[in-house]
Amino acid sequence: MTQEEAGRLPQVLARVGTSHGITDLACKLRFYDDWAPEYDQDVAALKYRAPRLAVDCLSRAFRGSPHDALILDVACGTGLVAVELQARGFLQVQGVDGSPEMLKQARARGLYHHLSLCTLGQEPLPDPEGTFDAVIIVGALSEGQVPCSAIPELLRVTKPGSCPHQTTVTVGYSHDREAFASALVPDRGGLVCLTTRTNPSNLPYKETLEATLDSLERAGVWECLVTQPVDHWELATSEQETGLGTCANDGFISGIIYLYRKQETV
Repeated sequence: MTQEEAGRLPQVLARVGTSHGITDLACKLRFYDDWAPEYDQDVAALKYRAPRLAVDCLSRAFRGSPHDALILDVACGTGLVAVELQARGFLQVQGVDGSPEMLKQARARGLYHHLSLCTLGQEPLPDPEGTFDAVIIVGALSEGQVPCSAIPELLRVTKPGSCPHQTTVTVGYSHDREAFASALVPDRGGLVCLTTRTNPSNLPYKETLEATLDSLERAGVWECLVTQPVDHWELATSEQETGLGTCANDGFISGIIYLYRKQETV
């Protein structure tokens, strides 16, 4: 962390803590509009690792040419996920977000082929069924943002991938790459990558989210490939938010990455 980032950290933690506490969607979108110009530098000070870790997970599972893949970045914000996607060769990226000012920042990066204003949960995604080889949503699955009821909409716009009977892999950040790869079939597409925080205040949302994910798997519409717990997700905004896990003393909250593959309908 630079000296400048360290000096701004108390302000950043207060702002992020406020964001986590807003449960009304309209209020949260206004908050993000105001935050947009300083968002990137704030999350850098926060040591926010979710975009890189989620894209790492997605790119390891993707078996086609990344240059040819059409990716949708849902709740794209300022475009941090697109930066990571481009670094791994995914060049055909579209994005949607509910904040006009966040979209303005994302557009300035020049990494998206198309950007749309869309408040997922209040309106459908602006794309036909089965459009994208992969869909990724990072940082927006929490109370007051994207509701769990919107998860099927992510599936709707994803192309189907494999047939069933794959193996779920639960991994930490230092995981066995060969074991990870062996659980994945060699076909392209159909991937949906999601993340959420696992700090105490977000646990009720996580419980509802996982019930939704599991119900869709039981219905046979997708299959879980990976669940990846992450200890060092971002700096905690308070001591209460570190929880009682292994990283309770180092100031970070935890998170989790889920990777699913959409199934062919019979």
